[in-house]
Amino acid sequence: MTTDVNKNQNNVSEARSQDAALEALPNDIAALKQLIVTQQQRILVLEEYLRLYQQKQFASSSEQQKSEVQDDLFNEAEALEESEASEGEEAAQDAQDADVISESAPQTRAKPRGRKPLPEHLPRIRIEHDLSDEEKRCACGCQRHLIGEVSSEQLEIIPAQLRVLLHVRKKYACRRCESAPITAPLPAQPIPKSNAAPGLLAHVAVAKYQDALPLYRQHHILKRHGIELSRQTLAYWMIRSGQLLQPLLNLLQDQLLAGAMIQMDETPIQVLNETERRAQQRSYMWIRRGGEAEKRIILFHYAASRASAVAQQLLDGYQGYLQSDDYAAYHALGQWAGIELLGCWAHARRKFIEAQTASKPKGKNRGKSKSGKADMALSFIGKLYGIERQIKDQPPDERKRVRQQQAKPILQQFRVWLDKNQNHVLPKGLLGKALSYLEKNWQKLQVYLEDGRLEIDNNGAENALRPFVIGRKNWLFSDTAKGAQASAALYSVIETAKANGVEPYHYLKRVFTELPKANCVEEIEALLPWNVSNSV
Repeated sequence: MTTDVNKNQNNVSEARSQDAALEALPNDIAALKQLIVTQQQRILVLEEYLRLYQQKQFASSSEQQKSEVQDDLFNEAEALEESEASEGEEAAQDAQDADVISESAPQTRAKPRGRKPLPEHLPRIRIEHDLSDEEKRCACGCQRHLIGEVSSEQLEIIPAQLRVLLHVRKKYACRRCESAPITAPLPAQPIPKSNAAPGLLAHVAVAKYQDALPLYRQHHILKRHGIELSRQTLAYWMIRSGQLLQPLLNLLQDQLLAGAMIQMDETPIQVLNETERRAQQRSYMWIRRGGEAEKRIILFHYAASRASAVAQQLLDGYQGYLQSDDYAAYHALGQWAGIELLGCWAHARRKFIEAQTASKPKGKNRGKSKSGKADMALSFIGKLYGIERQIKDQPPDERKRVRQQQAKPILQQFRVWLDKNQNHVLPKGLLGKALSYLEKNWQKLQVYLEDGRLEIDNNGAENALRPFVIGRKNWLFSDTAKGAQASAALYSVIETAKANGVEPYHYLKRVFTELPKANCVEEIEALLPWNVSNSV
């Protein structure tokens, strides 16, 4: 009985809600039509976001354009003529733009096939295989003689080997007098009174910060070798190692701020035990990338905030170009005297790829989809990147000349196309947001034409940040702020070494050995990556 009463009450409530909704509708026909149009636009936007979510959830995350998009890339005139007969003039202009772009479309290079040869510097161990005495005798009764040999190579590996360095300090005393004995001094160590040798510290640091191997896994690996080292001990070693690197990091920062361009980015990090902060609160790892081509510098910095004040602190005293995404924290820096903001075409492209993905139908009709405005924008951006691939290894003066000669006209065409199309899409849709981002950042996106030392995008900083992001998926969080600061220091040195073609383990081992003994700036400068041989 109670159930029937509840059902009746629910039905009455629903009926009242429907009546209230009908009463809220306008009586004017024009207003009703406008309301329907608004709701249809909202549905279209929501469908776009749904398709984008499904693509991110289940499909490939690559930002490369799909083959069907490339097939239709320069056929936008026909596509618009079929789908929008009322926009014939606009379609003709788009076709003209597409023809201009397609004239110099970059050719895709075929990747070399086959097995790559093993490095020549690896030691070779010769293992000979010979015939038996019976096999050396021919069926005719004669003895076969050696006419040559056939060789093939296999790659072998020797697992990590542990050894103990026994430091024996000679002790001397005088037999004639009773003066105190003298003992040979122990060279300065990376962590005094610790049994961790420089090679072990370098191995643990590279395993965690380069190979994303958490300390608890390293603890179990060492345990299999019969070595009992707790996670707390390994963490303490990394904190002390990070502190040891500070003089080297100071020199790197000075050279970074003296350069012509700095790229910046940031990503979240969780720190469990931090003063006056909850464990659930987000902290951030900031990254700065700059320096000359032969002396690339990558520095990480831990901060509890993502505020603009952090960026201002990291760039205190800097004058030059600053490249970043459109995050508001960097906007204030553009008001500083001597700093010019530089846009990122990768972020602009990413938004058009999202709009392109969301506009494509699923299933059997996907390959039959027509090219649209997102495809056209991506074709312009693709041409800009095609030019960058051609001049990648050229000196700055040549890069600037080619950009002014080839990229600038494309940007001028792109600007005309943007002015024509930005008011003909749904502002809240993915394409509308992509066009709005382009319009908002247009001035910053052209700055890279001014100087051949500049980059077209901020991918250099994002790529340098990737090892940290991968590692974060494994170790998840930092226990303390000191641990996060140590991580920033070690990531900085490892990524800077990699950026300059120096192998991280041997470099860190050299630094941990020599830096404790350094007594002057010159001795520290000798340990900068570009001053250290990669064969060490």
